[in-house]
Amino acid sequence: MLETVNQSLIDHVLLNITSEYPKDVAEKLALLRREKVLKPVIYIGAGTCGMVAGAGSTSKAVENYLIEKSMAADIIQVGCIGLCSAEPILDIQMPGKNRISFENITADKVDAVLDGVFNYSIPGEYVLGQFRNSNLEAWDGVNYIDELPFFASQKRIVLKNCGHINPLSIEEYIARGGYRTFIKTIRNYTAENVCNIVEESGLNGRGGGGFPTGKKWKIAHSTASDQKFLICNADESDPGAFMDRAIIEGDTYRLLEGIAIAAYAIGASRAYVYIRAEYTQALEKLKHAVGQAKTYGLLGENIYNSGFNLSIIIKQGAGAFVCGEETALINSIEGKRGMPRTKPPFPAIEGLFGHPTVINNVETLANIPAIFDYGPHWFNSIGTQKSKGTKVFALTGKIRNTGLVEIPMGTKLRDIIFTMGGGVKNFKKFKAVQIGGPSGTCITEENLDIEIDYESLKTVGAIMGSGGMVIMDEDTCMVDIAKFFMNFLQKESCGKCIPCREGTRRMHEILEHITKRPTNEGGHETLERFKGIMQLESLAEVIKTTSLCGLGQTSPNPLLSTLNLFREEYEEHIFDRKCRANVCRELRTFYIDVEKCTGCTLCLKKCPAEAIIGTPRNPHFIIEDRCTGCGICFDICKFVAVTVK
Repeated sequence: MLETVNQSLIDHVLLNITSEYPKDVAEKLALLRREKVLKPVIYIGAGTCGMVAGAGSTSKAVENYLIEKSMAADIIQVGCIGLCSAEPILDIQMPGKNRISFENITADKVDAVLDGVFNYSIPGEYVLGQFRNSNLEAWDGVNYIDELPFFASQKRIVLKNCGHINPLSIEEYIARGGYRTFIKTIRNYTAENVCNIVEESGLNGRGGGGFPTGKKWKIAHSTASDQKFLICNADESDPGAFMDRAIIEGDTYRLLEGIAIAAYAIGASRAYVYIRAEYTQALEKLKHAVGQAKTYGLLGENIYNSGFNLSIIIKQGAGAFVCGEETALINSIEGKRGMPRTKPPFPAIEGLFGHPTVINNVETLANIPAIFDYGPHWFNSIGTQKSKGTKVFALTGKIRNTGLVEIPMGTKLRDIIFTMGGGVKNFKKFKAVQIGGPSGTCITEENLDIEIDYESLKTVGAIMGSGGMVIMDEDTCMVDIAKFFMNFLQKESCGKCIPCREGTRRMHEILEHITKRPTNEGGHETLERFKGIMQLESLAEVIKTTSLCGLGQTSPNPLLSTLNLFREEYEEHIFDRKCRANVCRELRTFYIDVEKCTGCTLCLKKCPAEAIIGTPRNPHFIIEDRCTGCGICFDICKFVAVTVK
C-alpha cells in the first residue's frame, strides 16, 4: 500500500488543501487512513510501556500465528494509547469492520483472540472496546472505547493520534491532515502573524513555568540577530513522568511539524531536539522522522518554494535532571557542563551561542499544529479563563489505571484520580497525590475538588510542573517520600550554588536521621540530631530564597509540603521512633507469636544480625536491640508467626 505513495501525491495533498481530490488520490488516502482495508490489520501497542509489558513476545506470537495459518495480514506497531495498565494492547481491524481493541494480550492469549476475531466471534473477556468510524460497520455488543471512564472525559489534542497511527509513516500522517498546516503557514502567513495567532490562542508553556508561548516567540522574533535557534526540550527527567516520551513514540511527526512552525515564527533556520539518550525508542523514531521529512522536502532549503530553510539536529542528553532547566540545557548543547546561567539575559534575547533562542517542551510544540488547524479561538475556548487548552498528565503510583490522560484545563483533580484513574489500587484509602515532579507538592483529600489550572493550583501551594502525578495510599510513609525526593534532588544538584548543593544534602541527612533507629547514640549525638530537625524549616526557606535557578528554589517543596500536611508522622518518627506505614525499615519492630511459632529454625538460620534465638521445635524470640528491621524473618516465615508493629 505505502509503495503506491510518491512525491507527486504528497505534493498534491499538501498544496491543494481545499480542492476535491481525484478518485485515485482519494482512494489512496483512504487506504493510508485505513478507512478502507483490503486485508486484516493487526495493531500492537509497542511503545516503551507496551514492550516492558511483553508486546515484543505478543508481536512474535502474532507473526507465528499468521505463518502457521497461512494467512495474510498487516502488522503495525503503534505507540501507547495512554492506558499503560492495559498493555500489551492488541487491536484488529477486519475489512469493512470497526477496529477493535483487546487488553493485556500476552503471547499465550494471541491464538484465542485471533481465532475469535478472524471468525467474527469476539472473545469478550479480553475486549477493551471498538473505535468509532462512520464509514465502517460496528461490532454488535461491544462498547466504544471513547465511552470507557478512562477516555470519556478526556479531550485529546496532543494525544489524538497516539496509539492510532503508525508513527513511522509520514505518508499516513500526511493523509490524516499532517503538514498541511505547516505548508499553509509558511506560504501564506508572515512570521509576525504566526506569533500573534499563538498569543491569541492563550497557549502557555507546558514545561512547568507556564510562560505565555506567543509572548516568548515575539521576544525572539523582534530581537535582531543573524542567527536564531529553536530548541525542543525533550529532557524529561521527573520521576514518574513519561508524557514527552509517549508523544514522541506515538506521534513523532506532529512534534516535528510543531517545531517547524515555531522555527518559522521566530526566524530560526536551525532547531535542536534535546532528548535523553536512554529514550532509545523515541530517539530512533525521531531520527527516522527527520530523515523522512528531508526526503519529502519538508526540511532543508527553500521548503516548498517558500524561502524558508530549516534543519533539525538531535542532541542526546546524558540524563542530568538539571538539564531540564533551559539555560543548563543550552550549556549542554554548547558542549559545556550542564549548569544554569544567571538570568537576565533570558534565552529569547541571548541564548544558544549568544543568539536569540526559544526553548519549548514537547507538549507545547505538539499543540501548535492543532491551533493552526482549527484556529486560535477554538483553542482559547477550551479550559479556564486564564489557563487555556488541555494538559497531559502521567498517572503513576498506587492507582488502578496507570497511564496518560489529556484533560481540559479546569477538570477537577478528583475526576482525574477516581474516574479516569479508577481510584486507588486494592481498595486502599487515598492519602495524597504528588504533583509537579520531585520539586512539587502534595495535595490531600480535602483539596481533591480543586480545578486543575495554573492559578487554582497556586492557591494550595502546588505547581503544574510538566505533568507528573504520583498517587499515594494509606500504606505510604510521607517522611520516606520526602526523603526519596530529597535524595534525588541532592544527587541531581549541579553544584554551582552553595544553597542548593549543600542545603539539599543537609536536609537529606536530617531525614535519614529521622527514619532510622539510633544505635549507641549518646547525649551529644541526640542533641545534634534534634538541633538538625529544628533547623529543617528555616534551612528550607534559605534554599528557596538564595538558590540560583528554579530547580534549587523549588527543591525544598516536597519536605515543606509533607511537613505541613503530615506533621504528626514526622513527630511519630522523631519522638516515638515509629513509622505507622511500616515503610521505614530501621524503625520496624518485629515480634514472634509464640502461639504460631513451630520452632522450624528457618528464621534463626536466615537472620543476618543473629537477633533470633531459640531451639528446634520450640518458640523462638527476637532480641530487639540486635534487630536491624530487615524483615527477612517476616518474609520467609511459613506459619505467619512473625508480625511487625
